[in-house]
Amino acid sequence: MEITRVGVAGCGLMGSGIAEVAARAGCDVVVREIDSEALAAGRGRVEKSLERAVSRGKLDPAARDETLSRMTFTTSLDDLADRDLVIEAIVESLDAKNELFGYLDAVCPEETIFASNTSSLTVTDMAAATSRPDRFVGLHFFNPVPVMKLVEVVRTIVTSRETFDAARAFARRVGKVPVAARDNSGFVVNLLLVPYMLDAIRQFERGVATVEDIDTAMTLGCGYPMGPFTLCDFVGLDTLCQVAEIMYGEYREERYAPPPLLRRLVTMGRYGRKTGAGFYDWTPEGPVALKV
Repeated sequence: MEITRVGVAGCGLMGSGIAEVAARAGCDVVVREIDSEALAAGRGRVEKSLERAVSRGKLDPAARDETLSRMTFTTSLDDLADRDLVIEAIVESLDAKNELFGYLDAVCPEETIFASNTSSLTVTDMAAATSRPDRFVGLHFFNPVPVMKLVEVVRTIVTSRETFDAARAFARRVGKVPVAARDNSGFVVNLLLVPYMLDAIRQFERGVATVEDIDTAMTLGCGYPMGPFTLCDFVGLDTLCQVAEIMYGEYREERYAPPPLLRRLVTMGRYGRKTGAGFYDWTPEGPVALKV
C-alpha cells in the first residue's frame, strides 16, 4: 500500500521533525498534541525549522508554504482516524504508549498501520496491546529528524511483509535511508551506542582522563564528529539514563546499567544542553567541563 495520509501523535522534538519531513515529502499530515500550549510549541518548532531551511538555501519560500499547508495541528486523537499510517512519538513509557494505541485501535480502520518511534522499548509489547499486531512496526527516526538520514524499520515476529515493506517505502519517500532491525531493545544504533557512552562515564569515574581529554581522544583518535560526553549532553542525560534503565531491564548486562555519576547528575537536574549543564556547563563563552 502507498502511504499518503500520515498521523503523528506527539509534537515534541521528534514528533515535530517527523511531521515536517512527511509534509515536505508531499504527505497530508495531521499532528496531535495533548493540549493547545504543547501544540503551539510544536508548530513553532516546525516553522522555525522550515525558516532555517529557507535561510540556508535548502528550501524555497513557496515549498515552505506548501509544506505548512499540508499540516493540520490538533488536540484530538479522533482526527487521526482516517490516516494510512499513525506514528507515535510521545514519552518513553510503555503504559502511556499502550494507552494511546488502545484508543487509536478503536477509532482507526483495520487497514491503518501503527508505528512507534521508540528508541528502547520493544515494539512487540505495544503491538500485543492492539487488535492489529500484524500491522504494527517500529519507525525509529534520529534527532534532528530533518537532518539525520537514518530510520530503523523494526519488524516484530508477527509484523506482516506488506506492513514492513510499506513502512520501508515510506521511510524512503521522506528522504531517509531505512535499515531493517529485529525487535530487540535498542535495535541497532542504541544497542551499540549506549554502552559506548556509559563506558566513557565509567572511565571518567575511574580517573582514566578528564571529560575534555576523553572527548578529544575520541574525536581526534577515532574521527568521531563529537566526543562521548558532548554527545551525552546533546542526547540529554535524563534520556540516556532512562534508555539505559530500559535496556538493562531487558538484557541484565552490566554494560547497559547507568553509572552512579550519571544518576547523580540527573538527580541534580543537569540534563545536558537543554538545561544548560550536564557534563559541560554550556556558557555563552563556551562549554566548561565538569570536574569531580
